[in-house]
Amino acid sequence: MASSSKRFMKLAGMTASIAGKAAKNSFKNLSSDENKRAAARSQMLQDVGLQIAETLGEMKGAVMKVGQIASQYKDVFPPEVAAALEKLQNSAPPMPYSLIKSQVERELGMPIEQAYIKFEEQPFAAASIGQVHKAVLPSGQAVVVKVQYPDVDKNCDSDLKQVRMALKMTGVLSMGRDLQDQIFAEIRDSLKDELDYVKEAHNLAIFGAFHADDPGLIIPKVIKSHCTKRILTLTEELGESLSVAATWDNQIKQKIATRLFHFSAGQLFELYRLHCDPHPGNFAFREDGSVIAYDFGGIRTYSDSEVQLFKRFAKHALRGDVTALEQDLKVLGIRREDEVLVPGAFYQQWLSVGLKPLSIAPYHNGPFDFGNSNVHHDVIDQAKQGLKYFKQFQPSASTMMVDRTVSGQYWNLVNLGVEIDLSLLIRQYIDF
Repeated sequence: MASSSKRFMKLAGMTASIAGKAAKNSFKNLSSDENKRAAARSQMLQDVGLQIAETLGEMKGAVMKVGQIASQYKDVFPPEVAAALEKLQNSAPPMPYSLIKSQVERELGMPIEQAYIKFEEQPFAAASIGQVHKAVLPSGQAVVVKVQYPDVDKNCDSDLKQVRMALKMTGVLSMGRDLQDQIFAEIRDSLKDELDYVKEAHNLAIFGAFHADDPGLIIPKVIKSHCTKRILTLTEELGESLSVAATWDNQIKQKIATRLFHFSAGQLFELYRLHCDPHPGNFAFREDGSVIAYDFGGIRTYSDSEVQLFKRFAKHALRGDVTALEQDLKVLGIRREDEVLVPGAFYQQWLSVGLKPLSIAPYHNGPFDFGNSNVHHDVIDQAKQGLKYFKQFQPSASTMMVDRTVSGQYWNLVNLGVEIDLSLLIRQYIDF
């Protein structure tokens, strides 16, 4: 890990460079017509997005995690920036074993050979804030050990502040200060939760108990004796990747898709807690249709009033009641409180796109083929057609994590290539 001062200078240099590009673009296109200004801004944002992604990608730790989280909020950042940040979702190169060994020994207060009779030096997964190693306890039990990189938590606030400043200076955060504060507070809280492995161990116990009735939804168990704020030792639960599961028969894929649906919907509507990072790397799969879930650091808790509002919104959307839907959007903070009329047809067009994957009539009848889904392309087309109404809407801090989860699970089903009717599953949670 780079020192705090070096990290600050690298991020400050990025911010200054981006500010210069933004100012140059504004001055250069001052007298251009609207279409030329839009094209120039789009090109500038692509350049800025790549610069941010490259800088954050070189820096392990909180700043890279900030970029990963930011890339999933496509409604907060311009598509050019979000697309560039998506490259940060790829696995990071591992840290040297000597640093990992020192971290384990410092945290557990004993030699690594005493804590584990076997500890594989090469990690089988490496990410932004830590990496995972296979190991064996003195009892002979096979485990996996999640090790947080040294000092990664110390740079969290300064990293986030610099990334926010860089984005603000490009003008990509086109929202009020209060909403900016809410959104970045949400990102900061999510990040700090992921840096606290004691909290993650607590989450694993809660979610393990909640999903205990389904033996096909497997959550690793915590080995308390080998856990600290920066070390997490769990039972080894192995399965195949999503790309392998995509080659299996549709009947098996339907079992997997059903479990992924209940994994998220059950948590939100019944537990009032949500695993907010359904990245495909956080799941593994078995040929009996079982799903193994990992990484319970990014958990969002909701109040009863929030969950009831989500249910009400979902019910009105599923019924196609656009008048009630608009009022729900205002309460959620998505639809701005102004006098500008947004026609009902605008909402109906969005419903015709968004409800297709759920097999909701009349938008789609029967099983939906996620493997050949064009919904994500339709969303882009619909966004272009409805540009004149977009200023009446804004991101909402209360729905960010739900949006992230729904989007992530949609892509999981697309990449799984499953054909399934989700409408019956929805009725278990929403009466419409």
